[in-house]
Amino acid sequence: MIHTISKQASVLNTFLAEIRNVEIQKDPLRFRRNMERIAEILGYELSKRLIFQEENVTTPLGQAKIELVKEEILLATILRAGLSMHQGLLNYFDHAESAFISAYRKHSTAEEFEIYVEYMATPNLDGKTWIISDPMLATGSSMVTVYKAMLRQGNPKRIFIVAAIATPQALAYVQKHLPENTEIFVAAIDEELTAQSYIVPGLGDAGDLAYGEKI
Repeated sequence: MIHTISKQASVLNTFLAEIRNVEIQKDPLRFRRNMERIAEILGYELSKRLIFQEENVTTPLGQAKIELVKEEILLATILRAGLSMHQGLLNYFDHAESAFISAYRKHSTAEEFEIYVEYMATPNLDGKTWIISDPMLATGSSMVTVYKAMLRQGNPKRIFIVAAIATPQALAYVQKHLPENTEIFVAAIDEELTAQSYIVPGLGDAGDLAYGEKI
């Protein structure tokens, strides 16, 4: 199931416009904060799909019945570009555990590459609800490679994918290779993917914009 949040006009569109805008992109602090806010909104929308249980909370004057999340949440992000979105999700799922995975493209030609996972730090992942974030889903290869690497640390109860911008090709690829009950939350879907696997209109390199150009 794919949820495209920008289909309904909201303040999310302001943050989307700013991460795309070449002038506003010159301010890395604002870029990171906008990514964080996009993740917060996606996390809020995602939370409606979680399992809740009614509990009593003691107030100074009595008891209040409140529906609270009853799933073990694991937030996983793909380094380094995903760190801002990870923080946004952690702002809302503040009791969640965290996993960090480094994945990168190794090009054989300008148009051909493989995805390598170089580093992974995770708690026990078995039986938990995984929320995996990555700002850009261009081909979906990084997400699928990271998912397969995470399986070495346990099997998920279910999976949510969170991304700022995705392509139809990436969404189809992820749906094909991840479990059928995986749900994907994206802020926007861009239709074009270049021969070099860049999203158009996209926004450029999210990692470079957030943390500086890599060498």
